[in-house]
Amino acid sequence: MDEIRIENLEVYAYHGVYEKEKEKGQTFFVNAVLYTDFASAGMKDDLELSTDYGSVCTFISKWMTEHRFDLLESIAERLSQAILFRFPLIQSLDLEIRKPEAPIPLPFESVSVKVHRGWHQVYLSVGSNMGDRRQHIQNALNALCAKKRIKDVVMSSLIETKPYGGVEQDDFLNGAISLKTLLSPADLLKFLHKIEASENRERLIHWGPRTLDLDILFYDKLVYEEDDLIIPHVDLENRSFVLEPLSELAPNFRHPILNRTVTQMKDALYVVK
Repeated sequence: MDEIRIENLEVYAYHGVYEKEKEKGQTFFVNAVLYTDFASAGMKDDLELSTDYGSVCTFISKWMTEHRFDLLESIAERLSQAILFRFPLIQSLDLEIRKPEAPIPLPFESVSVKVHRGWHQVYLSVGSNMGDRRQHIQNALNALCAKKRIKDVVMSSLIETKPYGGVEQDDFLNGAISLKTLLSPADLLKFLHKIEASENRERLIHWGPRTLDLDILFYDKLVYEEDDLIIPHVDLENRSFVLEPLSELAPNFRHPILNRTVTQMKDALYVVK
């Protein structure tokens, strides 16, 4: 990934825990590395195909003077998200906020906090077999599109499928969703559960009927395991109702553990043994 670097951008702003800092203000320095792809801009010599670093500097300065926070950590977190929202060609960034005038009664040069933030590519499965199935799924799509820290939401075609897992119940409508997000895996899962709850999802029978089911299939190339979340999703390679719609959106996405593409996993289900 290409880089645009901003070093020691000086901003006078009013951040700090103490009232003196909020009233009189002080000098901050901002360092940023913006990860993007400017090969096309370089070949065509066209600023429209790149990110204008002058505009980024102006945006940082204006944002820092218009907002006030107690903590450097809050500045770094909020400003990094603001930059990613404002400049769509930036995929991720390193952002450091330095405070050389921090109220420390000892000799020092500067204190700072540094974060790395960026957009994550996520693939979800979605399904419903209760009530107005299509409307439940549409409501989920609307909620994802409305979430501030989610963008580029795309849904596959929906397919009718038989239930999976041996519980007798009605057929499902299933699909896949591609999106980019700033949410962590845990925060994304919480949001998906909130969407399910809004559609009156009840977790009474394992693999049982449901108004709405949203699962995280892939989150970048992350391999992740906690008590309530495993990524990549367990057993997805054996589920045609997952792989069929997912192959519309990401046919060449490679499973980070199995080292097989979505298309290869899907095709393997239909091999006569």
